[in-house]
Amino acid sequence: MSSCCPPEPQPDCCELKKSRPDYLLWGSMVGIIVFYGLRLALSSTTQLPLWVGVISETVFELMNVMWWSLVLAFFFVGILHKIPREFINSVLGNGESFKGVLRATLAGLLLDLCNHGILLIGMKLYERGASLAQVVAFLVSSPWNSFSLTLILFALIGIEWTVGFIVLSMVIALLSGFIFQILVRRGALIKNPHQTDLPKEFRFWQETRGGISSTKFNGKWFREVLKEGVVGSKMVLRWILFGVLLAGAVRAFVSLEDFQTYFGASIAGLGLTVVFATILEICSEGSTPIAADLVNRAGAPGNGFAFLMTGASTDYTEIMALKETTGSWKISLFLPLVTVPQVLLVSWVLNTVG
Repeated sequence: MSSCCPPEPQPDCCELKKSRPDYLLWGSMVGIIVFYGLRLALSSTTQLPLWVGVISETVFELMNVMWWSLVLAFFFVGILHKIPREFINSVLGNGESFKGVLRATLAGLLLDLCNHGILLIGMKLYERGASLAQVVAFLVSSPWNSFSLTLILFALIGIEWTVGFIVLSMVIALLSGFIFQILVRRGALIKNPHQTDLPKEFRFWQETRGGISSTKFNGKWFREVLKEGVVGSKMVLRWILFGVLLAGAVRAFVSLEDFQTYFGASIAGLGLTVVFATILEICSEGSTPIAADLVNRAGAPGNGFAFLMTGASTDYTEIMALKETTGSWKISLFLPLVTVPQVLLVSWVLNTVG
């Protein structure tokens, strides 16, 4: 059968497939710009529908809190793009071992970024060869566990509760990582195709010194890092921006008073906490004061812990980012399936003893 296309297709004969615009990314970006601009341009006396004012205030507040974390995340993602996979594997260790999952958990604890910045880095770690178990442990341990927020929690709920929350979140992160390891080994979930074995002759410090000495840290290098970071983060950024708009919509139509009134230390209160933590897309800096109110005003420490933890376990941004990165709905839906029962059990115990 004849064809208009020769063995080497010509532009004037063969139709070239064009990529479709990312409507979610650009639509969310336009929405953010519009509502942020409204907040800047309009005075407090300007008459606007109440919901428009609430969404504008929410977008203004969240973007002002998040921007530095997102910029740092872009930078880290860009750096990760330049680092060979062997270095990532060497730092995180064997993704199928206890030590490897523990290292990923500690990395999540130590990085001082909000949950949106952590999400960008977590997805890049997957692309650079971290195991699925390590990525899950990294994500679950990290969203509110940072040095700055730990100090805030010390002041808001006290040292004992803060230390308890940190230890319990580490336990859940480790257990979740081990469960994902088992699921991958049994073939229930797909192994990360980007994983590679570390060459036996690889020497981390020797290779590091060689790499640093051969790199020119000039303006061009920093521009390339930032560019790669932005490009590599587009897939997740769309959900972050959409989440900010969704958070504004929820705040506009669900009052904070109602939110705090019905979240006591009961099974119903715990269930409602999980539901609202799932719906209310909010960065870690914003979730911390609400969690403290649940501990202090509602007298429900378990609900405060659940609010912090389910922001990572059930947050649709993380679920969709996992789906986009791994190409598997099954993997993304197993995140809440594995972590939420643990969070609910721990939270119920905390409410009982608290």
